[in-house]
Amino acid sequence: MKKNVAFYTLGCKLNFSETSTIARTFKDEGFNRVDFSEKADIYVINTCSVTENADKRFKTIVKQAQKINPDAFVAAVGCYAQLKPQELADVNGVDLVLGATEKFKITDYINDLSKNDYGEVHSCEIEDADFYVGSYSIGDRTRAFLKVQDGCDYKCTYCTIPLARGISRSDTMDNVLKNAREISEKNIKEIVLTGVNIGDYGKGEFGNKKHEHTFLDLVTELDKVEGIERLRISSIEPNLLKNETIDLVSKSRAFVPHFHVPLQSGSNTILKKMKRRYMRELYVDRVNKIKEVMPHACIGVDVIVGFPGETDECFLETYNFLADLDISYLHVFTYSERDNTEAANMEGVVPKNVRSKRSKMLRGLSVKKRRAFYENQLGSYRTVLFESENKEGYIHGFTENYVKVKTPWNPELVNTLHKVELTKIDEDGLVRFNFEEAPL
Repeated sequence: MKKNVAFYTLGCKLNFSETSTIARTFKDEGFNRVDFSEKADIYVINTCSVTENADKRFKTIVKQAQKINPDAFVAAVGCYAQLKPQELADVNGVDLVLGATEKFKITDYINDLSKNDYGEVHSCEIEDADFYVGSYSIGDRTRAFLKVQDGCDYKCTYCTIPLARGISRSDTMDNVLKNAREISEKNIKEIVLTGVNIGDYGKGEFGNKKHEHTFLDLVTELDKVEGIERLRISSIEPNLLKNETIDLVSKSRAFVPHFHVPLQSGSNTILKKMKRRYMRELYVDRVNKIKEVMPHACIGVDVIVGFPGETDECFLETYNFLADLDISYLHVFTYSERDNTEAANMEGVVPKNVRSKRSKMLRGLSVKKRRAFYENQLGSYRTVLFESENKEGYIHGFTENYVKVKTPWNPELVNTLHKVELTKIDEDGLVRFNFEEAPL
């Protein structure tokens, strides 16, 4: 009888793509995948260590698995498993902890499914995480996350990702294109490119530091892959987002006018303390360039509040900078101290209640920015890709420039593209529309 395996993913799109790859190795070994809420013989939790909250949630998820099946074998993989393997192994109920290089060989470590008296740890020195494992995930029937790059050579003072994932390295161009073609053959309409620092694509492609290809080469070749309706760039550093890439997207067959560009702070003083590789002036230049060639483009921004040394003046600098910028929404992160980072030892610690207040202010600004962007799109014709979930009698979808729309549930719309006229914003902040006569 087939054994059941269930997966839970914390964190980013990259983690989702890797969970899918790990799940396929279980399937190849004869396991049957079930939902995490169902009874399984093995529960695999792919961890994240970007925030304190992600750390805490791990224990809750282990308890959840044990409640469903107290005899289940529980394995932890991912970033937190690499950074704090013993801490995870000590959590009651955890049987196996695998670090950065071991996670893709998880089935090799499961000889039998007996519960262990203590968590068994297999984690490498992070210097050994210098090889590349390609991944892609299919979250639903409409969209896939395609990993093109892993690791990071940047030394941002708040970030543990280089410690958890190792040096910057890339998939080969041939393998990325092969994976993209495989995805397109599954009738998936959209591919989201993901990685730790995807603008650095090409570094370490063939195990060396030399760039055989650039990110521009990658998007140029992906744009030619037949059968993919949409390609989306998940997140790219402002200093690596070149004019040529923006111009390519503006004229592209498949790349959509949506950019997610991390800022982290609108204060040059704080950007220097963070050891970011740009100043705010460059960020303005990138936003202006995008809007110049694609006025309808959606631009999302990552920002961190409460970094050590962020005075009221520095925070207001960030707030006013973002308020004046032609952007569409914010992802706001409240700074949390991470072990073994430079920032953890910095002076000027911001009290947690102040961090929380600043976070709330920026989240409020994000709501206003998104509303203004949506209002600006009303009366325009956009193409919507409808998703597969029935949420309280409605089907949702996203336009190419990331406007979220809704209409009464109709299963025939799932995974189809339709040209629509955006007509009004509902009380829940989502957009209603009129259908054009014919689907695309």
